[in-house]
Amino acid sequence: MNDSRGAFCTLIAVLAFAMPSSPAWSAQAGSRDDRKPSLALKATPPVGFSPLRVRIVVDARGGADDYADFYCPSIEWDWDDGTVSENSADCDPYEPGKSRIDRRWTAEHLYRRAGSYKATFRIKQKDKAVATSVANIQIRAGVQDNSGQ
Repeated sequence: MNDSRGAFCTLIAVLAFAMPSSPAWSAQAGSRDDRKPSLALKATPPVGFSPLRVRIVVDARGGADDYADFYCPSIEWDWDDGTVSENSADCDPYEPGKSRIDRRWTAEHLYRRAGSYKATFRIKQKDKAVATSVANIQIRAGVQDNSGQ
């Protein structure tokens, strides 16, 4: 009986030594912080009468605070009415573990005509979109549309 108990203890000790510690294992398996942040987009108001000013807020949720593809990107807003807005920033070189991503973007746009629109937000590195989110916006005919102007 003592031999089986000793063998069992030895087995437990070997397994404990062979298994990586929790932080190292998390990094090897891909911890939640190493993943790409997700985008949550909200248009306010999503429905209204023309002309309608719509405000869009985009939040990056989860993921690493230093996610390389989200660091110092170009931001593109395609309003689906023939208008595209783009902006970029001048940033320090990316440093893993030190560089911090932006987590919120906002923009406003005036829709002048009735119609269904898909406003698209893009995070870009050079000419490549690395993340995209879309909002459906419904503009109904307003007084200007009905007056023939």
